[in-house]
Amino acid sequence: MNVSVKAPLPGGLDAGSARRFRDGMALLAGAVTIVTTDGGNGRHGFTATAVCSVSDMPPTLLVCINRATSAHPHVLDHGVLAVNVLAGAQQALSSAFGSRSKTMEERFAGGRWRRGVTGAPLLEGALACFECRVGRVVEAGTHTVVFAQVLDVHLPSEGADGLVWFARRYAVLPASC
Repeated sequence: MNVSVKAPLPGGLDAGSARRFRDGMALLAGAVTIVTTDGGNGRHGFTATAVCSVSDMPPTLLVCINRATSAHPHVLDHGVLAVNVLAGAQQALSSAFGSRSKTMEERFAGGRWRRGVTGAPLLEGALACFECRVGRVVEAGTHTVVFAQVLDVHLPSEGADGLVWFARRYAVLPASC
């Protein structure tokens, strides 16, 4: 199959339209996750909603990491990460990992963690944990896009409510939907 790449359209949103873009994206609900890593530089993690499935053959996730986050260089240096999908009751932990004022020690103190096969921290009580190896890395705007090869999946919590971010606030989705 031939795939043609069309030239980009002229114009597009200007820098002043960034607020409108963010306002529009705030209406795209996203699962709340904590992305973690561990290695020679210690444990690091951050809250993320910019995570999605790329493929199931091979199992691959896309994880967008703001280059300004303190965990950014450590995820890339360690070469492994875990995507911990949060349950509704884990909102406070999400807020801690999203706070720039909390140290990594303070962030990790709020949850119970175990080491996965990659060494990345897995959150007990998470809806799902995906252990990954960092694959392809693409720089895009203010973020690094990581294509992460999934090495293992843990589904420890059945029937728990899900946590989503929508319209700049948390919402809990009941498992019975």
